[in-house]
Amino acid sequence: MTDIVSIEDLAGSVPDGVRLGIGGVHLSRLPIALLRQVIAAGKKDFVFTSWGGGLPLELFLEAHAVRRLIFCFSSLDIFGLAPRFRDALERQQIEVEEWSALAMIQGFHAAHFRLPEMPFQLPAGSDLMRSGDFWKVASSVFTGQPIGQARRLDVDVLLLHAQRADRAGNVEIQGARGLDLSLLGAAQKVLVTVEEIVDTGILGDAPRSFVLPREFVTAVAHQPWGAWPTSCLPYYSTDYRELLHYVDEEQKRRRASRGTVPASAPAPESALPQAPGRDRKGFLAAAASIRTTDLSPNMLDRFRIPVESPSCTIDELLAVSLSREYDNQSICSVGSVSPLAMVSYLLAKKTHAPQLTIIALNGGFIDIDFHPMSLTAAEPLEFSTAKVCWGADETYHWYYQQGRITHEVITVAQIDRCGRTNNAWVGSGDKRLRLPGQGGMADVANLHRHFILYLTRHSRERFVEAVDFCTASRGLLTGTERHAAGLPPGRVRLISDLGIFELNHDDRLFRLVSIHPGVRLDEIRERTGGELLVSDSLSVTKPPTAEQLRQIREEIDPFGIRRLEFVPGRDRLSMIESILDAESRMVTHLRDLAAKSGSNPARHGGKS
Repeated sequence: MTDIVSIEDLAGSVPDGVRLGIGGVHLSRLPIALLRQVIAAGKKDFVFTSWGGGLPLELFLEAHAVRRLIFCFSSLDIFGLAPRFRDALERQQIEVEEWSALAMIQGFHAAHFRLPEMPFQLPAGSDLMRSGDFWKVASSVFTGQPIGQARRLDVDVLLLHAQRADRAGNVEIQGARGLDLSLLGAAQKVLVTVEEIVDTGILGDAPRSFVLPREFVTAVAHQPWGAWPTSCLPYYSTDYRELLHYVDEEQKRRRASRGTVPASAPAPESALPQAPGRDRKGFLAAAASIRTTDLSPNMLDRFRIPVESPSCTIDELLAVSLSREYDNQSICSVGSVSPLAMVSYLLAKKTHAPQLTIIALNGGFIDIDFHPMSLTAAEPLEFSTAKVCWGADETYHWYYQQGRITHEVITVAQIDRCGRTNNAWVGSGDKRLRLPGQGGMADVANLHRHFILYLTRHSRERFVEAVDFCTASRGLLTGTERHAAGLPPGRVRLISDLGIFELNHDDRLFRLVSIHPGVRLDEIRERTGGELLVSDSLSVTKPPTAEQLRQIREEIDPFGIRRLEFVPGRDRLSMIESILDAESRMVTHLRDLAAKSGSNPARHGGKS
């Protein structure tokens, strides 16, 4: 029988210096209370192993507890770049292994199956294969064709937060699972905190759940609100307000360290509070119970943030232009931190492609229903309408590697005229600035049918002659190359705030195929690095209709979340605060309505 212990004992069983895996995904179900207890116990020298570093990595770096980082991506989601991650890599304070997502999954599988390596599709066109010794190119013993071999990737201790465990130690995970199953297979010791301990024999009755048998669990601690300020549905939603405060305090400290605030100013606290207050708990629980039926157009109109411009704005033009790429047969996956892409998917689903399939939360929520954009309520809305909840590893195997995903529209920090993207490093004077990383782009640039990119601020610094490092590109471009790999042919497009570009299959160079209304050709030429090639059949981008603008502003994105990708970083936090203020009024109103009607949404199962 699995031990049920205190969280202090759970953290105390983590040795220094181990290969430490972190469960959860993005801002969902991260084991925040447990990892903070590990830090409080003075543990250090870890090999931090996770697809996404994010908030857990920031907290470990703050405590100087990381020796080596094995990752694919790290940011603070809509709040922007992760500052401690950037500092650590720019100053070379820790050792780093940057993996493609598929290689990481296969590395975990190799550990699971007790093999030295596992094969994977090569990320053709990416420079990632030039770095590190954790993967090799080999020849297939059957076909002689080159294949990738990912080194076995073991995890000594996995920290995981889940919804429930029973008294025997079986654990139930609801909703999106990230890479949890792959991590579990690779882990020698699995330490779990849970919201509830229940009687044996009832796990598995919650919708969208997966039960991990007790034989794979080392120990469990009962820790309600153990994922806060990230979410643990159906109990509570992500506390964006607290995360905003955390990021704001971090920025103040960084400004203070550069001498841009008075030296006498008190040093801001970097640690998160231990737990939310009673009122905040009630708010987050109410947010977790919101359903699409609660958010009628009339309801949204009471709280939405109006757009001042009566005419089309650039974010709306790009959203509509992207939406034209999809049809009823499209299967669209939502990548990391891509609100504009999500608006385009929802617009298509609302209008000309109602059968379009949307896969949200990095492969976790399969085939969600249409819903309004939100920060606080997005995950509950997707959680409650998803037809299936999977892990990102399962989605990779069932959708990506089979070539079923038609689109995963992605933005980039840099792109060149050959369609090579860079989300790793950019030069700034005599410095190199670290970016979040490619996540899964190196793989999916080829595995998707269509590789569609967008650029919100077209400039010579972002659309360059040649990137210094290519995180991802369409290495398998022509129909012949793609058919040979068992993948359907497709197109590569870039939609920027100036025009639309398409990658030519013959010379593998971008050509301008459409220019946005009001933009001059010489302006695009001035703001593009290198030679600008123009299609012989150059057209003018069709602007949004009045009805499309109304739908975006009133029904699809009433809080204007898409605009976060268009504002300078210094303005992002204030815009997020305005969005959260509007959403808070909406959630509070819905909670008051529920209280008056006497309804009490059941936590268990996430039912309303």
